[in-house]
Amino acid sequence: MGPTRHRTAIGAILRAAGHRAAGGRSARRCAAVGAILLIAAAAPRSFASPHLGGHPATTISHHGREITSTRRDGGARRATSTGGATAGSGPTGASGPTAASSATGPTSASASLLPPPRIVQDLIPFGAPRKAQMRAYSRLHYGIDSYRIVGPHLIIWHFTETSTWQSVWNAFAQDVPDIEFHALPQVCAHFVIAPDGTIRQLVPLTIMCRHVVGLDYTAIGIENVGFSDQQVIGDAAQFHAGLELTRWLRCRFGLPVRDVIGHNESLTSPYYIEHVATWRGQTHQDFGHADMNVVRAAVAKLPCRAGSS
Repeated sequence: MGPTRHRTAIGAILRAAGHRAAGGRSARRCAAVGAILLIAAAAPRSFASPHLGGHPATTISHHGREITSTRRDGGARRATSTGGATAGSGPTGASGPTAASSATGPTSASASLLPPPRIVQDLIPFGAPRKAQMRAYSRLHYGIDSYRIVGPHLIIWHFTETSTWQSVWNAFAQDVPDIEFHALPQVCAHFVIAPDGTIRQLVPLTIMCRHVVGLDYTAIGIENVGFSDQQVIGDAAQFHAGLELTRWLRCRFGLPVRDVIGHNESLTSPYYIEHVATWRGQTHQDFGHADMNVVRAAVAKLPCRAGSS
């Protein structure tokens, strides 16, 4: 297992750029979105990648869902578990599970899901060139010939090592090789949460983001503005927003609480795939197991549907 190279991706980017967390107001106007997200989310689904480079496809089965990935070396990668969710029409009009998710997973489908928290749409540029880069990255690292997220099957928490959300947006928006691996596309996450509890969506939920080596293909990333797990957990407004966003996403996609993880837990996930040998074993220090147990315990108390406990 390789070393932890940086505390966080954003911290590494900003240190390399010679600045930290500049304050200030965004030069762009952000459109507030309440119960309806502009960008439709992808449904949990099976994914079969084509054979690449003559190597056989490998199927990973986890919680009753299957992912097929082509190993560059033709080797097998398989994890098994039970459970699952039923695909249908979700609360934002996109496809999603119709089964309710309790603290331990999907249950009854008799009532509508509780709405999402207030989310501000502030999308970073993610045009055709960056999508092509993401597709190439996905082929190389996961054996999946697509820039679209698979599932998703995980929700991953991070902290930014910055004091403002704008510095995060600026770093993600610049599609240049990342400072850690010097690869394209630039790293990103789907959401960033400010200390005042404002949630901003940066990337559509249909698109992969590079935020965790080995798991990008199937994980939604949530960045929390701050310098430590404890700071984020101790900020009442920010922590509440993170829990509510996680509650909605988890329920939306029928994910069990155990699949809400921190970046530092990435290497123990049964979804972990990395075809590039020199990248294996790399993780970051944000949101370790003990602090994520606090997060998961709080998430488990949040119902998916009105009237449920």
